[in-house]
Parts: sequence; structure tokens; C-alpha cells
Amino acid sequence: MTVSRSRGENRPSREAFATRRVTVPVDGSDAECAATLYLPADADDPPAVVMAPPFAAEASFGLPRFAERFAAAGYAALTVDYRGIGRSASGRDAASARDAPAVIPDRQCDDVAAAADFAAGHDDVGDDLVLWGASLAGGYAVSVAADRYDVDAVVAQTPIPDGGLLGGGDSLRSRLRAAAAGLRDRIGGLVGRPHHVKVYGDPDEFAVLNAPGAKDGYVRLIPRESTWQNRTPARGLSALRGYRAVADADAVRCPAFVVAAADDAVVPAESTEAFVDALADPTVLRRPMNHFDAFHDDFEAIVRHQLAFLDATL
Repeated sequence: MTVSRSRGENRPSREAFATRRVTVPVDGSDAECAATLYLPADADDPPAVVMAPPFAAEASFGLPRFAERFAAAGYAALTVDYRGIGRSASGRDAASARDAPAVIPDRQCDDVAAAADFAAGHDDVGDDLVLWGASLAGGYAVSVAADRYDVDAVVAQTPIPDGGLLGGGDSLRSRLRAAAAGLRDRIGGLVGRPHHVKVYGDPDEFAVLNAPGAKDGYVRLIPRESTWQNRTPARGLSALRGYRAVADADAVRCPAFVVAAADDAVVPAESTEAFVDALADPTVLRRPMNHFDAFHDDFEAIVRHQLAFLDATL
């Protein structure tokens, strides 16, 4: 797949930070998460920002741009590929590597938690821990923080508080269509013929992200050299619809910074407001943008606000 990608005009010098490829073990799993650790050049025991990518995305989809800025500002950043996705899929056999695993929120939250454990125990990282997530992973950051006492801050960028908002919303038609697709995938998987649905699509298509503007925003995240395919196993749809980060929000004890997109066609404003209201100590940045614009045209303003929040909180 060949696509365009947003690139920052003000990328920091590579002398400002170093990168290391690392492997994150996941408790109770025989698979691991591949990750990249960004370490600032002139900071001792820097706070760690653990970063998780949007729905079905690889860590290379927009996260490095933020991670570079965090590292240049004195923060360690750890970008993680969920198990079976991106560089975390490299150890699988060729047949399996063509099919990324289903997106199961609870499983991916375990991956984020494992990355947090890795960062917290790393010799080159300090005691402060931040969970950062965009889109669906904005919900993951909140869900994982709700179960931990060592998280000092959360950054949720245009978070999806309820998986039921995706794939056409909570209408009876969309539910039936998702259930049929999931059943077809489970049955087909028994004979080696899994069924996939599109990750992104136009509003008239059946896709997980089919709200106006979602397709363009997602495509712009994909690096030009990527071999990623626009599909995800349909059996994950039922798990997605059962995931509600908003139900975890009231258990988060640390400060949270929420980037809210006023023109977000993926997440209705009332859902974002309910999510914010459930947090104990929220700071909200509301901007007139769509769901993925924080990675693109609004990047500079967003990253500056996030750094200001982290500097003030940690």
C-alpha cells in the first residue's frame, strides 16, 4: 500500500535523543510486544510516557512524531506494537503474518500494562509514569490506569470511550451486521478461511471506522513504506462492542489530559463529555478538529499543550 504521511516541519535533532528497539514480555503469554524506547540525551531518570496506537494500527502510525518531541523535551517515550501487529508480528510464520489478530480490547490493555511494567522497571527511566493513547487507545490508557497506583498522569487523545460507537454505532442494523460478520469469521477460521472487515471506509461502507473524515485521517497515518492491509478479523467486533472505557474512568486516581475534537465524527460530543465527567482530575483541551487531526494539521498545537500538561503535572 502506498499512501501519503503527515510529517512534522519542526522535527527535533536526532542528537536530542536516542532510540532502542526493545522487547516487552507479557505475563501469561508466549508472545511478546515489540517496542521502541526513545531516551532524551541530557536527562537523568526521565519520566516515561508509554504510548499505544489507535485501532488496529501499528506503532509507526503517527506515534514516532509525538515520541520524538517528548524525548527532545526530556521525557522517555515507549511506543509499543500490540501482540501480533506491526513488528510484534515478525516472529509469526508467513501464513499467519498476513492476518493480524482480532482486536480484543482486554488483550491489548494487557499489552499496555506490560509496557508500563517494562518502562517502570527500566534502569534508564525514572519513577514517573505516564500512559498515552490515541483514539481507542485513549480508552486503553484510562482502563489500565484505573487498575494501577503507579501511574502519575494519563493523556487521552480524542479517546473512544465506548467501542459500541464504532462500525456504524449502536443501531440494530449495525449490531446484526457485526454479529453476522463475526460468526462468518469464526466458522471460516475453522477451515482456514477467516473473514475480515475493513478498518476504515467511507460512510456508506461497512467498516470499523466509517464516520466522515475517518478514512482520510487514518490513511494519512500510514507510513509510505508500510505493507499494512486495511482489514481486521471480524470476530473482534463483539469484543469491541463490549468495551467501555467510560466505565473505568471514575477509578483513575491521577490527573488526566483529554484532547477533545469538537468536530469529531467518530465520537459524539456527549460521549466525550460523559467520559471527562467520570474522571476525577481532568484537564480538557477542546479544538475544532476531526478525530485524527491531532496527528496532522493540529499536531503542533496539540503536542505543545500535552507537554505543558506533563511539565506542570510531573
